[in-house]
Amino acid sequence: MTTDEMLRLKGTHLAPYIQLATALIGKVREGGGNMFRHQLDTMATLIDYGYIDQVLLKASIVHDVIEDIPDFNHNMLLSIDYESHAVYDLVLEVTRLSGETKGEFLTRILETGSRNAKVLKVADRISNMISLGFVVNTGFISRYTEETVRYIFPIAESVDKAMFAELQSLVESRRMYVSALS
Repeated sequence: MTTDEMLRLKGTHLAPYIQLATALIGKVREGGGNMFRHQLDTMATLIDYGYIDQVLLKASIVHDVIEDIPDFNHNMLLSIDYESHAVYDLVLEVTRLSGETKGEFLTRILETGSRNAKVLKVADRISNMISLGFVVNTGFISRYTEETVRYIFPIAESVDKAMFAELQSLVESRRMYVSALS
């Protein structure tokens, strides 16, 4: 990280966002762990790829709260800091709408999502694909992997070639795992 990047992050307050995301601790994931840790994994993926945009990092920490916490009080998010409205807008971009199929949701992000929404969705999927390494349901792994190829590959290819390459590698490893068990 360069000095300029460190200065851009200086004063970034993530703790209130992390505290809000702790509401996801009880949400279990099929691959083990919980949704709270997935939020932090998604943020770590973004940092790993050099993303330092404060709104993007904050949104990554709370990207599933609206979707996964029934009756979430959005005012809790909107009142955190001066960037919370932008964070909220970004979270809404990557939140599946009521009645929206998964395919429609991911197509919406590809076709109309902001660059940050696309980058966040790709980092989210990288975290999810890594978690598939702990899943034993081969049907689920196959469906999720093919969904990644169909919908997420085009998003990743349009925003970050390195993240796209990691997704390709993850898809290949998950396909090999399913094939070995068949």
